[in-house]
Amino acid sequence: MEMDDHKRRRNMILYVLIAFALYLVLNQVLFPNIARQQMTIKEASYSTMISDLKNDRVKDMEYTVGSDSDALYTLKGDDEGVAYQTTVLPGAEDYLSELIADSGANVVVSIATNNSSTWLYLLITFGPLIIFFLVGWWLNRKMKKAMGDDNPSMDFSSGFGGLGGGGLGKSGARIVASKDVGVTFKDVAGQEEAKESLKEVVDFLEKPERYEAIGAKLPRGVLLVGPPGTGKTLIAKAVAGEAGVPFFSISGSEFVEMFVGRGAAKVRDLFKQAKEKAPCIVFIDEIDTIGKKRDGGGFSGNDEREQTLNQLLTEMDGFDNKKGIVVVAATNRPDSLDPALLRPGRFDRRVPMELPDLAGRKAILEIHAKDVKTEPPIDLTAIARATPGASGADLANIINEGALRAVRLGRNRARQEDFEESVEVVIAGQQRKSTVLSDHEKQVVSYHEIGHAIVAASQKEGAPVTKITIVPRTSGALGYTMQVEQDEKFLTTKQEVLDKLAVYCGGRAAEELIFGEMTTGAANDIEQATKLARNMITRFGMSDEFGMMALGTVQNAYLNQDTSLTCAPGTAERVDAAVQKIIADAHARALQILRENKFKLHELARYLYKKETITGEEFMTLMRRENPFMPPKPAE
Repeated sequence: MEMDDHKRRRNMILYVLIAFALYLVLNQVLFPNIARQQMTIKEASYSTMISDLKNDRVKDMEYTVGSDSDALYTLKGDDEGVAYQTTVLPGAEDYLSELIADSGANVVVSIATNNSSTWLYLLITFGPLIIFFLVGWWLNRKMKKAMGDDNPSMDFSSGFGGLGGGGLGKSGARIVASKDVGVTFKDVAGQEEAKESLKEVVDFLEKPERYEAIGAKLPRGVLLVGPPGTGKTLIAKAVAGEAGVPFFSISGSEFVEMFVGRGAAKVRDLFKQAKEKAPCIVFIDEIDTIGKKRDGGGFSGNDEREQTLNQLLTEMDGFDNKKGIVVVAATNRPDSLDPALLRPGRFDRRVPMELPDLAGRKAILEIHAKDVKTEPPIDLTAIARATPGASGADLANIINEGALRAVRLGRNRARQEDFEESVEVVIAGQQRKSTVLSDHEKQVVSYHEIGHAIVAASQKEGAPVTKITIVPRTSGALGYTMQVEQDEKFLTTKQEVLDKLAVYCGGRAAEELIFGEMTTGAANDIEQATKLARNMITRFGMSDEFGMMALGTVQNAYLNQDTSLTCAPGTAERVDAAVQKIIADAHARALQILRENKFKLHELARYLYKKETITGEEFMTLMRRENPFMPPKPAE
């Protein structure tokens, strides 16, 4: 069974409390002389002690026969904690014994032996420490047995949770036994190509003799690359679950220590444990934390990280792979990894984990919807179609948000409307009921959103409008227009990009046309339009002036996809001018479309103002309806 860090810390705290209580008991029972340190000791002469004994004023007394040590006694009627000390004169033992016998005092008499004080001092000083070490060693053995270590050794660093190095050389990897992994390829959807690539690894771990007969070698490492939330950790567990082998899981950040050399020690310990449990899967998440490229000068200022990387390179290149150890690593920044880590012989296979397509999104939704009680009919295809670019984690969150909404509304089953609303929650946030717009602001937002919708509906190849709302959201949006593609698209033409730019400009154009003023509501539209227009010129080669010339490079392709210009300053100025012209043309086109449909703009904006949320069907019905007061359109 696996013992997690919380349970280990709890056991260690319990051990410290027990040991402390035991130490107090030993002080009081076995070492009563320690009590002297807590008393006020006053000097008294030998004759004074004799007088007190004769007059029966002594209450308690400690006296050792046969030594020159002091006698300690307390008097009746004195305050607690006050004692008197005197030195027993040599040869007076017999006389003192007679006085003690005649006295009614409570006297403890002991026989002195050679070096008794020395041995007592050593016992008092080192006894508790020895007890601490023995109990710590015993607890360490118990913990190692609980974690599956068949050969527990005396390791005081981990037994004391910090004493003698703090266990910093231990890898800290979470070990999941083969029977407890609980994840197989059936639990992974939307990553069929990755599953096919990893099935060979599973087959090799199950039947290595088939591959050894032909001379094939098991891949030492598999690198999973892809955006966050695509299931890299999940598919690594599925490999271990399918093969029925133990699963070691550790994050790259757990190798980072404040002491130089500790990270490398953790790497050594991780692979030592893996060899003992082979065949097994070793999963290192976020490997870019320790696997970043080393600089050429050798003065990176981070010796700890580089030593950890060097140790990882050595371990991956040095272990005997016949035992069946597969290192699976995950990262969303493969461009930052060191080339020595990516060469064949270390990470032999690179498996991309891309965002799922339409069929993949539907399969992921079906897996997560199995655990939720639903009320038919449920159309998960519509949800998948409305979530292009969503990762597996996003889709799982959408299903969960739909179930939570059903509970909030007092239902015991989730409906289609719950999942549709959860799509909007993930995209734009929850409805912000505390935000109350004035009548004028509500009118501006209505015209703004209808401006987007009319321009979108005027495009021949554009995605149809499915929903328009002016209900504020927690993301900061005061309203939005949702468009959903009917089919999955992987290529976009230049005309489609220009149409999309016109749709972005539709909101601001409607404000200018109706109110003759500008508001801050178009901030996100402007940002998206500028980014798309710049990509047209720098990445897509859709400019007559620059043609097929790459003017920028994408950084962090799996994260924010920032583009940095790789051109001269003069060329960058020309790029800015070209971007401005493309956006200006799109804005002028949007204005022209809205002028031609000004009556529909007023009609639809008033309708949206009253209902606040309308569907795409309602919008298209009003958009296509002929107005009897308008002059008939000339025949084409």
